[in-house]
Amino acid sequence: MDNDKFEIGPRGLNIVWGNDSRYWKIPENEPAELIQVSWLEVTGVVPITNPKIYTVSFEVRVKERGFGWEGTDVLVMAKIGKKGKYKFKVNSLSPGQNIVIPSEPLEIPVENPSDLHFGLYEVWSGKWKGGLEIIRAVVQPVT
Repeated sequence: MDNDKFEIGPRGLNIVWGNDSRYWKIPENEPAELIQVSWLEVTGVVPITNPKIYTVSFEVRVKERGFGWEGTDVLVMAKIGKKGKYKFKVNSLSPGQNIVIPSEPLEIPVENPSDLHFGLYEVWSGKWKGGLEIIRAVVQPVT
C-alpha cells in the first residue's frame, strides 16, 4: 500500500454518538449505519509526512429508506494542523445513492509535515436524518 494513501474504515473514525446504539450501528468490518441523528459529525486525523496535494473523500451509501437528506447540505471539510483553516465542499445526498463525496475533489495542499484533520458534517439544519452508511474515508495524494 502507498504510504501516502490512507483508507479509514468506520471504526477508525470518530463518529459523534457512535457508541450509542440508538443512533448508530457500527459492526466489525462493515459500514457504519446511521439509525438517526440531528447532528452528523464523522471525523478523522492522518499524519502527512510528504509535501504534496492530498484529496479527502468519503464513500457513503444512503439506503432507500433514508430520511432527512432532501434539501440538506452535507459538508466534507479538511485542514492542516489543529489551528489550520478548513477548506470544504458542499454536497447533497438522496435515498438510494452509493457515491463518493465530495463530487468534485477537495484538494488540500500540504507544504510541511503535519496532521490532516478531516470530516463529514451536517450540524446546521437540526433535521433528523437516518439511513446513511459510512463505508470508508480516503485521504490520498493527487497523482
